[in-house]
Amino acid sequence: MSAEPLLTPDVLRKLEVLELVSRKVRAGRQRGDRLSKRKGRGAEFADFRPYSPGDDLRFLDWGLFARFERLFLRLFLEDEDLHVHLLLDVSRSMAFGAPQKLLFAKRVAAALGFVGLVNLDRVTVTAFADTVLGKSPALRGRPALPRLLAFLDALEPAGAGDFNRAMRQVAPALSGRGVVVVLSDFLDRGGFADGLRFLASRGLDTAAVQVLAPEEVEPTVVGDLRLTDAEDGTAAEVTVTADLLDRYRRAVAAFRARLKGDCNRLGVSLVQATSDVPFDRVALGLLRN
Repeated sequence: MSAEPLLTPDVLRKLEVLELVSRKVRAGRQRGDRLSKRKGRGAEFADFRPYSPGDDLRFLDWGLFARFERLFLRLFLEDEDLHVHLLLDVSRSMAFGAPQKLLFAKRVAAALGFVGLVNLDRVTVTAFADTVLGKSPALRGRPALPRLLAFLDALEPAGAGDFNRAMRQVAPALSGRGVVVVLSDFLDRGGFADGLRFLASRGLDTAAVQVLAPEEVEPTVVGDLRLTDAEDGTAAEVTVTADLLDRYRRAVAAFRARLKGDCNRLGVSLVQATSDVPFDRVALGLLRN
């Protein structure tokens, strides 16, 4: 459980003006499921939010402006149904790094989940390692934010990863219209291609966020070391030399390039980051893409 909040007030203000939109969203199955800035025929008033540059001026509420001398936008419910599925890798390899990879992934998931909640999308979080280890209820609306953060905050690293097996289990439950975002280091002996294919086959907009620790990309260790696998406990004695580090960096670059190539072939958006970069930058970049 993290000692500091997953989302700070400053990050919340940045995220509040964004909307998580699926390129493949189709007509919803239920009326009034999605909060939209567009006032459509028969639309129902839902909420206000502060005006941001670029918003449609037709929906400013001048009554509120007269009272508070601040601009607010009226929001309406329309006939769209969007589900935001957040899939979070909690295998033991995610406990590595300074900052920790899992904490970084939690924060990105919290940011994406917040954007979904304020737009009245259905938001669910699924934690996985070699299988599904936990799933939140479907959450909706700003009042559900504490429940989302509490669920994420309680997640701890557990188990050995098996991405393909976990995604085979997760994929059939991905229903509705919307987006699915999987957050993982993708460090799995069994690979990741099949798991990504399972996700892409569901017809939702699919995105992947790969999180690696800075020391996994640019290690600074030297000398004689005993390395222990965080997930299966196997150990190896190695002598770290400049030549070995150079070969390691090439292997990491090839691994990341292979993930990028698989995502491109499957139409999966990919963001690759290290856990020391500002997590809100990753979340905002993903939303804009």
